[in-house]
Amino acid sequence: MVPQLSRGVLEAAQMQVRHILGHDVAMPRYNEKKKIREHYDVVSPYYQSLWGEHLHHGYWITGKETKEKAQDQLIDYVASAANLASECSVLDVGCGYGGTSIYLAEHYKADATGITISPVQVEMANEAARKARVKANFLCMDAEAMEFNRSFDVIWSTESISHYPNNEKFFSSAAKLLKPGGTMAVTDWFKKENLTPREHKKRLEPIERGMFVELHTMDAYSSLMTKNGLQVIKTEVLNKNCAKTWDISVDIIKNKAFWAIAAKHGVDFVHFLRAFKTARDSFKNGHFVYGLIVARKP
Repeated sequence: MVPQLSRGVLEAAQMQVRHILGHDVAMPRYNEKKKIREHYDVVSPYYQSLWGEHLHHGYWITGKETKEKAQDQLIDYVASAANLASECSVLDVGCGYGGTSIYLAEHYKADATGITISPVQVEMANEAARKARVKANFLCMDAEAMEFNRSFDVIWSTESISHYPNNEKFFSSAAKLLKPGGTMAVTDWFKKENLTPREHKKRLEPIERGMFVELHTMDAYSSLMTKNGLQVIKTEVLNKNCAKTWDISVDIIKNKAFWAIAAKHGVDFVHFLRAFKTARDSFKNGHFVYGLIVARKP
């Protein structure tokens, strides 16, 4: 007679297999570049009209700030953690439609360059920079295949790396583009350490499928930074100060304009809208992590 294994034993065995063979084995992958590009080409104008100039979390200090103020405070918090110097050169990787680069140019006098794989976002970002009259330039470029004939004081990435199918290529090329003494400042979506397959499927897979991401642990990013010669100087989970982002987001996506897009563009966009509630719930219970990592090139 074959012995019956408990669910816990089965999950432990599955985790061990993935540890031996590689954590991505047998796990569905949703962060395809073509889908990501198409998604942001379609929805970026809607994002801007509903979310504002910044396409990222807010950081609440008092809890009473507006969404826009909280988003500015996130940039300031990361800039402080990275000890951002005035007039430094910044490469904003996964720049969206340019809000962060323009803010850094305005408030820190940064010489900002932003890259994204969305041509629509590049057009929106360059137009916004012209209107703001700041030193910020935006290019259509793949973060896994960055090519510049210059180096930068700061590599900045906000909520972008989890979109990359091969983030090892990104960290390798990013480290080479940093000047000696330069800084990499990353905020991104992560998963909690040591989740069971059942927890991942329930709490995180709807987010990955809907948002076109693959969630890693913060330690995984830190290890890749170290592997490429960077010294990690700060890591911090920001969930407590950023949780309000998801309450606001769930309200925003009730807007009929988004559901009209879903009716037009099909099941992927429906998954995207449905992922917001899962993200809010998983964020609050700590399975879904918003983290900051700062590293320096010796």
